Amino acid sequence: MRDRLSVFGIDIVKGSVRSRSRRPMYALVRMDGQDILSENTVSMFRLFRLLAEERPDILAVDSLQEIATDQHELFFFLQGLPPQTKLVQVTGGEKKETLGKVAARFNISFDRFDPFAEARTTARVASLGAGAEVIAFENESEVVVSRHRSPGRGGWSQNRYVRKIHGAVQLKGREIEQHLSGAGLRYEKKETKAFGGCSRVAFRVFAVRGQVPVGTYRGADVQVRISGKRLERIRFRPLSGKPRYLIVGIDPGTTTAVAALDLDGNLMHLESSRQMNMSGVIEALYRVGKPLVVASDVQEMPYSVEKIRRAFSAVAYTPRQDMGVEAKIALTAAFPYANVHERDALSAALDACLQYQNKFRNLIRRVPPGHDLDEVRAGVIRGQALDQVLIDLNAVAPAAPAPAAPQAPVAAQHDDRVRVLDGMVKRLRTYVAELQEEVKAKEYEIHRLQGRLRAMHDTRDVQLAKDAEVTKQDAIIQSLKKRLRKEERHSRTLAKRVERIRTFAELSIDGEALPVKVMDALTKEGMRRLAEDTGIREGDIVFVQRSDGWGRGIVKDLADVRVRALILPAAILENGDSQIFPAFREAGIPLLTDTVAGVQVRGRVGLAAKDQLETALARWQDGQAQFLREKKSSQIEHMFKEYKSERGKEVKKGGGQGHGRP
Repeated sequence: MRDRLSVFGIDIVKGSVRSRSRRPMYALVRMDGQDILSENTVSMFRLFRLLAEERPDILAVDSLQEIATDQHELFFFLQGLPPQTKLVQVTGGEKKETLGKVAARFNISFDRFDPFAEARTTARVASLGAGAEVIAFENESEVVVSRHRSPGRGGWSQNRYVRKIHGAVQLKGREIEQHLSGAGLRYEKKETKAFGGCSRVAFRVFAVRGQVPVGTYRGADVQVRISGKRLERIRFRPLSGKPRYLIVGIDPGTTTAVAALDLDGNLMHLESSRQMNMSGVIEALYRVGKPLVVASDVQEMPYSVEKIRRAFSAVAYTPRQDMGVEAKIALTAAFPYANVHERDALSAALDACLQYQNKFRNLIRRVPPGHDLDEVRAGVIRGQALDQVLIDLNAVAPAAPAPAAPQAPVAAQHDDRVRVLDGMVKRLRTYVAELQEEVKAKEYEIHRLQGRLRAMHDTRDVQLAKDAEVTKQDAIIQSLKKRLRKEERHSRTLAKRVERIRTFAELSIDGEALPVKVMDALTKEGMRRLAEDTGIREGDIVFVQRSDGWGRGIVKDLADVRVRALILPAAILENGDSQIFPAFREAGIPLLTDTVAGVQVRGRVGLAAKDQLETALARWQDGQAQFLREKKSSQIEHMFKEYKSERGKEVKKGGGQGHGRP
């Protein structure tokens, strides 16, 4: 005989857990076994009071969204349940079904618009083993003993008061430790020592909350809290461990395909593989459910399929003749499949399912509500009579006695019921009219708000486009400002250069002095800077401030430009590189000192006395002519020496040959 379960079934009547103004009210149905004890409307607070008083085995809901908005609230809700009360979601766990489908599995029908009918159905299917238990805590609990009030600042008796509280906490912790040891539970203890005892004692108990032999307690000085260790995420455990019955179609061969349907014709599994052998097929089917019928698409069942059927003690099904391709395509048109092997396996399962559908429909009309239709259909498919199946399932039970009612004539009772129903109809019509008016008002408000929303969207789009254009133009302005500052700096540089060139030109006009261009160093870089500043042309007189780093390359560049003269400070020529003067002699560039040329430098421009410079250049030219004559004479002398040497070699060679003649 099945134990009688105490079940609470709830469904929301009005309100919502997400609303702060309209808190939810629930339709509560209390059942003992299959007997309904009471039906009433309760608040969340009243529901917890009843749960704490009666401690039912199951609290059944059709959706967790009716009791908690998120996982945090669900943990809080489960923490408040009595330890022995299971929270069951009758519509399933990770994969949910509708309450109608779950009820139809037990041949139960109900009015889905009536909260009490839904609560009644929820409780009933939960008592029959439908749904999944919500698991939120690990097999570990925490018991915390702490002070129930703060010691405060106190007065003359403060120390005695604190010692009393801490001593009470320590004493309560020892009592709980005795209970845990007496129950044989493994635990870990952690004490926080304080003046006169302990301010906190925590136990980590390796058992579920329902097995801890300690209850929540609040006294004058001490409080005890018990909580389970939360899982990282909510888990679901089927309330009934029975696997679903399956109708299986198998297509053997090089590529083996398996298709599994439940008894209602829903596709549960479809797979094909070249590596799948007999053990792989059996393992895959064990994960899905329990095969009740194993089918093939040919008249004679293949030996490999027969072996799988025997492994499950399933009923065999084969068609009267081998199924054609067109029939297979027509049967599987509503289902997705990857290849012809999956199509053949699926068509075999669907053909077997269609053969049993008429028998299943007849069973629904004959089976009383509240019985597991899958078990009934499984027994009938195995060849048992319906009555025998119901007896085996303990389905034939006496109906619960109806509560005694005062004797009254049948006609009077009928008239009273008619009057009640008429009044209910009138109230419902009035309520419907009110709802229709409210719907019209809401629709008008929706249209008004939609128009306002469109206008806001248009305004926002215009503003966004404007902001985007402003941002774009600001970027352009910043870029142009940078270019303007760069051009202004370049313009100022050019203006200074023009001013220096103008000053140089004015100095050139004066006949008493000649302008001199100043180069900071006798290097290529110094020559480049002079060219960028005032320019350097043929006939210019150049004054060089430093000669360090000079080379023959700069001498050649100055010779290519054909400057008139190069002037160096006298100290540089006297103490500088001795090779600099011969290099300029070779290049034919007059090299003078500032004292000889009478040069005075101010900034980047200098002046040279015309007469003194002309005199110095004339002396340099005389020296250059003497240098060229000496150079030419040296070259002639060198050529003569070479000729004499070559002639001597020839004479010696000729004399030696003459001496050797006979």
